[in-house]
Amino acid sequence: MKEFKGKTVVVTGAASGIGFGLAERFAQEKMNVVLADIEQDALDAAVAKISDLGVEAVGIAVDVMDKNSVQSLAKQSIDAFGNIHILCNNAGVAPPATDEAIWEHDQNGWDWVMGVNFYGVLYGLQSFVPHMVKHKEEGHVLNTVSLAGILGLEGSYGVSKFATLALSEGLFQSLKKINSKIGASALCPGFVATNIIDSQRNRPEHLPSKKKSNFLLKQLASAVLKRGKKPDEIADRVIEGIQADSFYILPHPIYDEMIKERYERILARTEPESIDIKATWLGTLLRREEY
Repeated sequence: MKEFKGKTVVVTGAASGIGFGLAERFAQEKMNVVLADIEQDALDAAVAKISDLGVEAVGIAVDVMDKNSVQSLAKQSIDAFGNIHILCNNAGVAPPATDEAIWEHDQNGWDWVMGVNFYGVLYGLQSFVPHMVKHKEEGHVLNTVSLAGILGLEGSYGVSKFATLALSEGLFQSLKKINSKIGASALCPGFVATNIIDSQRNRPEHLPSKKKSNFLLKQLASAVLKRGKKPDEIADRVIEGIQADSFYILPHPIYDEMIKERYERILARTEPESIDIKATWLGTLLRREEY
């Protein structure tokens, strides 16, 4: 997909972070923009900012864990603008920062993280892709994964992102088999300056946390994220990736060697690399080069 002007994009998790960066960048390309998010006040503010760029923008409250809510998002988006051309399944959450083993994660945590990070993407595909394929115009689906979906990161977040990458690869293959004009990409960034570390603010009441976040670990993670790439930098790479029809969008080339090592370990029939997340974060803070 090369041309964006006058077409329509839907972005979930659009009220902040990468989602808002994407919405803003697509608005700069003169697209109609549907911003979807679970935070109503933040969503209203984001829509106002995007509208100020001189494009048609609407905000729709959505809970991506709820399939009916995502289906309603699709219907309202189509009612507002007609054909949808780009879908960005971007909404995501991170669990509390803890040192617990993977078998110690409570069920509520699994249901929440998988519900947003995996099922939210699946429901997006089920609700929008049939329409996008049917109208036969060029389009693209972008799923925000993470480097956690490529590297071996312990915990529910890593599991959810591995599953989302597999889902995205399956989407690509299915679209290819039917010779669709709809392309697909998996956005796999490293650290980005967002507020995902504060995901608990949007945690549903029926899935309360039974674990307390490790204060020092959370502060360390927050410091690392603040030094990450800016959302608008990620959005620029997304535009380039869509225009080039690239499936894997990797905005942080500094991690290429880690990706290479992972697959070398697989081919060597050895074990996954042991990643000390605290040491990794500390090392990241001490490095001076861009990451």
